[in-house]
Amino acid sequence: MAFRAVHAQWGTVFSHLPDLGCGRAWEEVWKVRPTAPISCVECRHPMHAKTSERGLRFFAHAPHAPDCEVARQGESEAHHLLKLELASAARQAGAHAEMEVRAPDGSWRADVLASDPAGAWRMALEAQLSPITAAEITGRTERMDAHEVTCCWFSDRPRPPWLGTVPSVRLITTDAGVLVAEGLVKFTGCSWQAAPQVPVSDFLRWVFTCRVSPHTPREGLRYPQRQLARVWTAPQYVRAEDAYRWREEERQRQEAKQRARFQEKAARRRADIDRKNAASRRAALQRAAVGEAEALRGNLGPSGAQWHAQLMRRPGVEGAIEYLARAHQLTVTVGMSTPEWRWGGGTPLIGPDGTPAAVLSPVSGLVRGEAFRLLAGMLLLFETAGEQQRFDRNTRRRRTVPIDGWRMEHLSEATTGRAAPAVVPAPRQPSAGSRPRSVRCSCTAPELTAVVMGQLHLAEPAEQLTPVSALYIAFCRACGGSYTKPWRRSAT
Repeated sequence: MAFRAVHAQWGTVFSHLPDLGCGRAWEEVWKVRPTAPISCVECRHPMHAKTSERGLRFFAHAPHAPDCEVARQGESEAHHLLKLELASAARQAGAHAEMEVRAPDGSWRADVLASDPAGAWRMALEAQLSPITAAEITGRTERMDAHEVTCCWFSDRPRPPWLGTVPSVRLITTDAGVLVAEGLVKFTGCSWQAAPQVPVSDFLRWVFTCRVSPHTPREGLRYPQRQLARVWTAPQYVRAEDAYRWREEERQRQEAKQRARFQEKAARRRADIDRKNAASRRAALQRAAVGEAEALRGNLGPSGAQWHAQLMRRPGVEGAIEYLARAHQLTVTVGMSTPEWRWGGGTPLIGPDGTPAAVLSPVSGLVRGEAFRLLAGMLLLFETAGEQQRFDRNTRRRRTVPIDGWRMEHLSEATTGRAAPAVVPAPRQPSAGSRPRSVRCSCTAPELTAVVMGQLHLAEPAEQLTPVSALYIAFCRACGGSYTKPWRRSAT
């Protein structure tokens, strides 16, 4: 099925034109005797003028035609009708239109080739109804572009998947004629939306006069429009999108600056709070150290030794002392100022220099005022993970949590990484110089460490008691137990 042929005397004739394009009537080539001298524009084989059941006029090859490209096309009647619509719309838009125009080198064939009567431009109008991939339609468009022929693809299918891959529009047929339904857009507010449906002849007139052109949108198309990679729009809408993009980027820059100012202000405020908190915690720690020194001076003598021994028998005290020595290399003892309110109901653990190092098992309901300022900067120890979680939950409910959170650890296996050594209850000790007993090291080759004046030292077994082993406890790194035999600091 073809719409163009060559008449021996009239030249090129077009079946879709009322005058065949040469001032002749269709009846002069249709059902005439002898047969009209018309032939194929490709293979020059004779052709006959025919009419389909729907009244469509076309040219068909006579029998025994060669392998001609026109004969191989096998285009449907719907495809031919769409080409006729495009050719007619192009002529109404003021362009010269030819159907089935082939490239000089045969690399492409245009369904309808619209051109400026003055020869300033050429544009292929492609009717595409059969399935085609995006790669194929892009390749065909690029081959036309190589010959300085722009292209626009048309389809009246509901959802052609390639729509927007190349310059294209979707058409619909209504009582008002063939209209552009999708692909022509305008920019309003902050997004693209579909333009009103217009006759395809008006659309082509805008295209030919550069009132609309292909554009790659940077903002999305408003629902229910599909998001298309290429659309047709007017230059003023492209400028509107550019202006919106500039305003949006400027707004984002201003928001970023404001966010940076807020973050800087918050950082300064946090640094100021941290300085004030550090100062208040240092002051609270100094007051606690003074209070501990006063309590220690007030408990000299046998009664003080008994009080110290009683404090050492408190649940978890021995385990906490061993835990701090093993995990933090801190040598501590129980504080004599335990009853004071500043410890929040917990047991203070004091270092060799009299400075509080940790608090064991504070009570959440008693952490307020001076106790809150002191415990906020100290290590809080708990016997179990459940006790630690309960303290954290209760203080959060009462909103008595430091801005940087609590420093909390527990003595169970989950935190220490190994099972905490079992604590053997210590008997009542007669003097202040005695030390609590714990799990003892029974290794044949103990690996000893000791914390002396806050510094970790390697140690080794000794034949007799040394001054340092009389004051400090050594622990075995292999078994975690305390070494009760004489030892001395290692030379290495």
